[in-house]
Amino acid sequence: MVTLYGYPPCSTCKKAEKWLKENGIDYTYVHIVEATPSQDELAELWKQSGLPLKKFFNTSGQVYRNEGIKDKLPNLSEDEQLELLASNGMLLKRPIVTDGQKSTVGFSEKSFTDVWGEVL
Repeated sequence: MVTLYGYPPCSTCKKAEKWLKENGIDYTYVHIVEATPSQDELAELWKQSGLPLKKFFNTSGQVYRNEGIKDKLPNLSEDEQLELLASNGMLLKRPIVTDGQKSTVGFSEKSFTDVWGEVL
């Protein structure tokens, strides 16, 4: 079973949901702000994704800009970055999609086809 961590007003999340539905992939939707993944869950998602940790930050979000996260990140350890991400779901780039083995962050049709197309 696939889990999609999303934010209902997010247009990118809606595109990801549409892609999953069109490709017949069942998923569970988790509201990323109301049920923000824990630090341990984020560490696992990060490991599964193979991406740099900075890709998990919603760099275009208000919280990221207002809190000056860009300037703080270089001085934070990976654990501190994960703790920060777990503290506020609005800091997380979305959607995050996982099946427990692999994870994707954000949405592009190519990446979804590459990663989730094999689920079909």
